[in-house]
Amino acid sequence: MKEDEKSYARLYVDKIKAPPIRSIARFLQQGSKKGTAASMADKAARLSVGGVEVDLPVYSPTEGQDVIDVGKLTAEGYFTYDPGFVSTASCESAITYIDGDNGVLLHRGYPIEQLAEQSDHLELCYLLLNDALPNAQEKEAFVSAIKAEAAVDKRYQHAYVSIARDAHPMGTMCSMTASLSAHYHADLDVDSEEDRMLTSHRLIAKMPTLAAMTYRHSQELPFVAPRPDLPYGENFLNMMFSTGDDYEVSPVLARAMDRIFLLHADHEQNASTSTVRLAGSTGANPYASIAAGIAALWGPAHGGANEAVLNMLAEIGEPGNIDQYVNRAKDKDDSFRIMGFGHRVYKNYDPRAKVMQETCHEVLNELGVDNDPTLQMAQRLETIALEDEFFVERRLYPNVDFYSGIILKAIGIPTEMFTVIFATGRTPGWIAHWKEMVSVPYKIGRPRQLYTGSGFRDFVPIHER
Repeated sequence: MKEDEKSYARLYVDKIKAPPIRSIARFLQQGSKKGTAASMADKAARLSVGGVEVDLPVYSPTEGQDVIDVGKLTAEGYFTYDPGFVSTASCESAITYIDGDNGVLLHRGYPIEQLAEQSDHLELCYLLLNDALPNAQEKEAFVSAIKAEAAVDKRYQHAYVSIARDAHPMGTMCSMTASLSAHYHADLDVDSEEDRMLTSHRLIAKMPTLAAMTYRHSQELPFVAPRPDLPYGENFLNMMFSTGDDYEVSPVLARAMDRIFLLHADHEQNASTSTVRLAGSTGANPYASIAAGIAALWGPAHGGANEAVLNMLAEIGEPGNIDQYVNRAKDKDDSFRIMGFGHRVYKNYDPRAKVMQETCHEVLNELGVDNDPTLQMAQRLETIALEDEFFVERRLYPNVDFYSGIILKAIGIPTEMFTVIFATGRTPGWIAHWKEMVSVPYKIGRPRQLYTGSGFRDFVPIHER
């Protein structure tokens, strides 16, 4: 579109005397006794376009930026245009808050650093699903409920036979998770809170089992059943690597695995979580919605980032090549980029990376793998990123994907399984967002578009073309 063909809108935001609304969904459930949702906003925005002025309500969140409700624009003949939805709040949620400028990540108000240091993955799962930390009795009951659902139907062992050994693990996980939608469909009532919670328990419990089965299938190893006597992270590593009854999992590695799951549990409205919500908004089976999230996570720009770190290290080849590749990364005309540094959301240090860095060093010390060339390159890159002026000025700090990739590599998990680990850890967040959405009145997702194709034209018969 040429510059002189564009029209421009002016937006004014002013305070108005009205109490803030903290939950649009809860207000809508209350009915219209207090007026419209717009009248409950604590600010108003006035959009002026083409001589027409439209008043739009502005809502103030508990934390973060105010939100302009543009729902009225459709009636005035306008849509908003926001490629990538970078300025769009697609929903209301009380689960996770991110302040990327200041490096803040909160789950239900609790900072990720405190949760990683003092809690564990299953306690965080409870928090995401229930809006509060459990007491001792509640946590014990929750952990027992998860362990009771960890096994999968024996028919899944036969299902793996139909999948090629060299199939990408994410494709396998997507298929197996989708099959849960067929297994748990007839008796699932989405309108039942009890059924929603049971579904949440099942997914959190079964994803590590399916992930381990996916790995062992690819390695032509017999499946290992989940053990109810083991904690979540330790049980997963046992299902992955057990060689017999005398196999023992290192407590350091078990804690590292639990932290990896915990630090990936939820990250607000990212591409895969938004996909789960969009699929779920149609009334789709929740297991199918999670399978859709796994498909979205598979993309290298999303869940494949830690896999990309190891691929980058493989390209560098050996520690002696580090300086050459760092110089290439500094050259704006060179296509090479150092993966695992910086983050789209965090303009400061990724708060998850601080915890993961500590865990990474614990794992490397436990395993004594200082002579591994790949890990030597990773450690050298970490030092450069934290000290080199080029990276420090641009805030290109190591992110959670950088450290998690190193940890998984050190533990012995193949690179192609990295995103499967991510999906296993992210499942609690996905199902918590699905549960939150379907627990209140909601609309089916239906984005619009800026159409730039041909205008109306009459069909021409083929013999006249």
